[in-house]
Amino acid sequence: MAMGKYSRVDGRKSSNYCSTISMVAFVALCLVGVWMFMSSSVVPGQSSNVAVSQGSATSQGKQSMVENSKGFEDSSGDLQEGSSKDGESTENSNTDNQSDLQDDSKVTETQTETDSNQAGEENQGEKSQEDPKTTSQTFEDGDGKKEDENSGEAGSNSDSGEKENRSGEKSESDEGEKTTADEGSSENKNDSETDGGSGEKSASDEGEKSTDEGENKDGGETDGNSGESNEGSQGKDKAVEVFPAGAQSELLNETNTQNAAWSTQAAESQKEKNSQSPSDVKKDGQAWKVCNTTAGPDYIPCLDNWKAIRKLSSTKHYEHRERHCPDEAPTCLVPVPEGYKQSIKWPKSRDKIWYYNVPHTKLAEIKGHQNWVKVSGEYLTFPGGGTQFKHGALHYIDFIQDSLLDIAWGKRTRVILDVGCGVASFGGYLFERDVLAMSFAPKDEHEAQVQFALERGIPATLAVMGTKRLPFPGYVFDVVHCARCRVPWHIEGGKLLLELNRVLRPGGYFVWSATPVYQKLEEDVGIWKEMTKLTKAMCWELVVIKKDKLNGVGAAIYRKPTSNECYNQRTKNEPPLCKESDDPNAAWNVPLEACMHKVPEDESLRGSNWPEQWPKRLESPPYWLKSQVGVYGKPGQEDFAADYKHWKNVVSQSYLNGMGINWSTVRNVMDMKAVYGGFAAALKDLQVWVMNVVPIDSPDTLPIIYERGLFGMYHDWCQSFNTYPRTYDVLHADHLLSVVKKRCNLVGLVAEVDRILRPGGKLIVRDNVETITEVKSLAKSMNWDIRMIYSKEGEGLLCVQKTMWRPKEAELITSAIM
Repeated sequence: MAMGKYSRVDGRKSSNYCSTISMVAFVALCLVGVWMFMSSSVVPGQSSNVAVSQGSATSQGKQSMVENSKGFEDSSGDLQEGSSKDGESTENSNTDNQSDLQDDSKVTETQTETDSNQAGEENQGEKSQEDPKTTSQTFEDGDGKKEDENSGEAGSNSDSGEKENRSGEKSESDEGEKTTADEGSSENKNDSETDGGSGEKSASDEGEKSTDEGENKDGGETDGNSGESNEGSQGKDKAVEVFPAGAQSELLNETNTQNAAWSTQAAESQKEKNSQSPSDVKKDGQAWKVCNTTAGPDYIPCLDNWKAIRKLSSTKHYEHRERHCPDEAPTCLVPVPEGYKQSIKWPKSRDKIWYYNVPHTKLAEIKGHQNWVKVSGEYLTFPGGGTQFKHGALHYIDFIQDSLLDIAWGKRTRVILDVGCGVASFGGYLFERDVLAMSFAPKDEHEAQVQFALERGIPATLAVMGTKRLPFPGYVFDVVHCARCRVPWHIEGGKLLLELNRVLRPGGYFVWSATPVYQKLEEDVGIWKEMTKLTKAMCWELVVIKKDKLNGVGAAIYRKPTSNECYNQRTKNEPPLCKESDDPNAAWNVPLEACMHKVPEDESLRGSNWPEQWPKRLESPPYWLKSQVGVYGKPGQEDFAADYKHWKNVVSQSYLNGMGINWSTVRNVMDMKAVYGGFAAALKDLQVWVMNVVPIDSPDTLPIIYERGLFGMYHDWCQSFNTYPRTYDVLHADHLLSVVKKRCNLVGLVAEVDRILRPGGKLIVRDNVETITEVKSLAKSMNWDIRMIYSKEGEGLLCVQKTMWRPKEAELITSAIM
């Protein structure tokens, strides 16, 4: 063991010289043994520093990024900090996978162990691994500013021609030494991380620091030892917990999520299709092709299946706008529109988007006079109008609240459903009132209205009031809104209005702003009479009818009952009450029925009481969880609180600082496997919205997500999601992919992720090492940038970034040809 600076021998001899040397050697050997034992053992509370390489050396010096979080926690158990060194295995059963991750990762992993009895001693070496296949990709934001993003092969249509970028990195470590990443103003311009071919040096120097203490730059990290003096620290570094140990282990045990007390959406709906056979993934060199379809850059596999649509016997109930998924998920990549640019940042995006990102003008021609959308040079602009609010959405929003003060936007009313949303300006301006709107419309002749909404940074999804239930649980929306939504509510026994009744919270309001409310044309008068008859039979109370003089429209506001008293007093059972066995939460591929579910009256049941006012409801465990066991096995409310604490820790101390993500450029986020919505709740202070997806084979916790003032929907990830391509900035997958690949092709799911993500968008994956390895390999085969990778004890964390790269060869998707 080499001696440090302070271990000098002054050369003077004494009579007990030999004894002293022996004693020193013995103590040194003991310390080495303790250090080796500590570094190879899993000890609760043990900490380590993880340095993530952010690129090769620049002219100003070499940079590295030190992960400074306590939050790379894993939802499958108690994972300790640190990373294995070359040649080491974190777990015998995962030796090969771990080795593959270590060999190929674009990260510098550093583990520092200091003995508490020494104050200035040996340093742990730093591992650097670099990928030779990196180039720089330039995106331009809405202000015309350029920012460099990493890409495997940016802006190229070729599978070859990658640039080699090899660099040697020098790591200097000592007691109190710190390294941080200077990531620049927007995204790190030195993000091209490389593996292989790097030489490494390690030096030790007393008191040396690589950067100023506590430095935290745009998208970078705060040093783990900020605020601590190096002197007198006894060699104790502040913990950087990648997978913290302790109390979270009980919460995050993935096997407990299948608690028998929680049913799944698939079981409730009884409509889950036969699983697709798992297929092997080519870990290297997946042969990607571009999807050749009629829809081109706007391809949505389950909505553009013309082979299935042509076989429909009828389209009377908009069956052709419903989901018809191909037998096998496509494994091709959707092309990017020519001239595509990085999306304009929120809130500017609410008012304008790049024309070439959504190059459709039909809606501007049809609805331009109503201030929906206009073409203005290289932009599409959105004046904020709509069919019912030509003079702006904000005036219309205030008109509704003035009509009924109990609406109380942003307090009593937090989550609403906007039916037939158009370009979703209503939902876009409701953000100013602290309201989340789940806006939906079909993929129809209006051409890309939902795509406009998502490109603007406004929540929206593709759906239709047709023959099946909407993919939402019962009793979850505070308000349902329809402004000239062109839905015939009164026909066929009121089947479609009864579907709104299912999803509307007891005591919630239906706001109907349509011509039958305020016009006296014969057709309108007839519809009004039918609606009056139907709503009375449904026990809805007509609270108010009011006219908006500025826009020349009117609105009728109805209230759903909070008890079953009216239902029981009806002389006719029309519309009929649903059977007791009919679950109002069953929503995945369940046919519509013209019936009403009884209102929950038992105080222990969800729907019997209104949630807390916003924002208190975000952090308050739902009252009805008291009588339930949580997903992770604890009492319901305790489970809820522990999950929220966990995700606040992960987000604040890892995701916001440890991944090189510039969150100021992020707007549309999806949690692909939400449980209680803790991830979304932890992002509440950012200018983002989160689509919480509850997979149909996971515990059905979506009602809890709505109860806390968030929103989401059910989905089967063996199929494509109902959204346009390039509509999300960040996708988050927590132990999802390892589950999905048991039922269907992982390559198909990765292709779907590529379809959904915008170029420059990030995918964060938390899963077992085997799955992390497969996803990383697939990402590299698409020339994505590996931003960060980490593994420990068979569990891993991966952050990858999509690039503009598209393959040259095309694959004809015959089912998607008109």
